Amino acid sequence: MDQDLSLSSRRAFLRRCAQLSLTGTALPLALNLAAMGEAAAFSATDYKALVCVFLYGGNDYANTVVAYDDASYNAYSVIRGGGAGQAAGGIALAKASLTPTLLSPTLALPGGRQYALHPAMTGLASLFNAGKAAVQFNVGPLVVPLTRTQYNSADRKTWPLPPKLFSHNDQQSIWQSSSPEGSTVGWGGNLGDLALSGNTNSLFTCMSVTSNAVFLSGDSALQYQVSTGGAVAINGVKSNVYGSSAVKSALATLVQQTRAHTLENEYNRVTTRAIGAEAQITSALAGVTLSTVFPSGNSLADQLKMVARLIGARAALGAKRQVFMVSMGGFDLHDNLIAQHPGLLGKLSEALSAFYSATLELGVADKVTTFTASDFGRTLASNGDGSDHGWGSHHFVLGGAVKGKAFYGTPPPISVGSTAAADDQWHVGQGRLLPSTSVDQYAATLAQWFGVADTELAGILPNLQHFGAAAGRPDYPANLGFML
Repeated sequence: MDQDLSLSSRRAFLRRCAQLSLTGTALPLALNLAAMGEAAAFSATDYKALVCVFLYGGNDYANTVVAYDDASYNAYSVIRGGGAGQAAGGIALAKASLTPTLLSPTLALPGGRQYALHPAMTGLASLFNAGKAAVQFNVGPLVVPLTRTQYNSADRKTWPLPPKLFSHNDQQSIWQSSSPEGSTVGWGGNLGDLALSGNTNSLFTCMSVTSNAVFLSGDSALQYQVSTGGAVAINGVKSNVYGSSAVKSALATLVQQTRAHTLENEYNRVTTRAIGAEAQITSALAGVTLSTVFPSGNSLADQLKMVARLIGARAALGAKRQVFMVSMGGFDLHDNLIAQHPGLLGKLSEALSAFYSATLELGVADKVTTFTASDFGRTLASNGDGSDHGWGSHHFVLGGAVKGKAFYGTPPPISVGSTAAADDQWHVGQGRLLPSTSVDQYAATLAQWFGVADTELAGILPNLQHFGAAAGRPDYPANLGFML
C-alpha cells in the first residue's frame, strides 16, 4: 500500500473510531464496525442524489461529441473514411447533419474548435445550450498523470498503467471501483458509506435499477436493487401460494421466524428486512405521480423513470443522500456503427432529457446530478465498419447544479497519434485517447458536490493522491470545476 494512502486511511479510521464512542465503547469492536458507516457520515440537512448512467460496451466518443469546425471536422472525416469532403462516408457523419446539434458554449474553445453532438441527440444538445449540461473531455482511468512518452516507457514503477487496459470487464470495474474485475467495493458505494447515517433507512442509500454492479457496493452500504416496476417482492410471501392464503401465511412465518441456528437465523433476518423494505418502497411509490412523459420502448428511460419516482418518494423513504445506477448496453460496435449507434444515442438523449424534466417537476433539478460513464472510448480510426477498444472518452454531466453550457478539460487533437508533435501527446495509436482527466478527478468533483470532505476523498478514490496541487500536479486538479 502506498504510504500516503495508508496514512490517510489510518487517520480516517481513527477519526471514525473516535466517533464510535457515541455507540457504546463497551461493545466489542466487531459489533462497533457495523456502526462505523453511521458514525462516518457527513452532515446532510438537504437532499442530494447522484445518478450514474453506465454505457456498457465502450461508447464511441468521436461520433458522440463530434468535431465541427472545418479544420477539425475535415481531419475527422479523413480518418474515419469519409474522405476530403464533408459528406457522410465510412463511419464519418455528414457535417450538415450536425448543424441542429451544434453546441454553443458560453466561452468559446481556443483555436476556433467547435463540437456538435450526434444528430440523434437533439434533446441533450438543447440541455447543453440551455446551461443544464456540460461535456468533460477525455476522461479515463489513470493511476498517475501520463504523457504518451511516459505511457511508452518501460519504467512501469514510475509510470504505472491501469491494469488490463482495453478489457471490457476489467475497465468497467476500474471505472466503478479503481480495481479490475473481482473488486467488491465501488466508489459509489463508498459515497453511500459516508451518507448512511443521514438517511432514516440506510438500505435505501445506494439503489440500482439495473443489474448488479460493483459501483454501488460499499464497505457498509448495501446495493438495493429494484426493477423498473418497483421493489422486487418475494412472490410466495406477497401473493397466495397455489391459490391458498394459508400456505402464503405459513411460508411467511417460516422464512421470517427466529431460529436457533446462527446461519438460519441470519438468513431469516435478511429475508425479513427484504420483505419490510419491499413493503416500504411499494407504499412510498404509491404516493408519487409524475406527469412527465418518458419515451416508450426505451429501457434506459424506464430505469430513469423509476429513479425519478424513488426521488419523489424520498421523504417517505427518509432519504437525504442517495446514489443511483442505471445502464444501457450495446455500445461494443466493432461493426455496424453507423447502423446501430444512432438508435443508442437517441435513446440516451431522450431518456436523459425526460429525466431532467422529471427533476424539474419534482422541484429537485439542482439537487440531482446525472453523469455518464463507460468501459472506455474507442479508436478514432475506422476498422472498416466500426471502431475498436480505446481508453479515454468524452462524458456528460447534467443537472441544475452543473455549470452547464461549457466544456471542461482539453479538447484532444484530431489525430491517430502517428506524429511526435508535442500537441499530439493524448493519443496512443489508432486515435485511442490517453486520458487527460482521470476517473478519480471526475468522481472527486461529483463527491465534493455530494458533500464529501476533502479529507475523506482519499479513502474513496485511492489514486486521487497523485493528482492536484497537493501532489504537485495543479494541471490535474482534484476538482474539475463543473459543479456549482
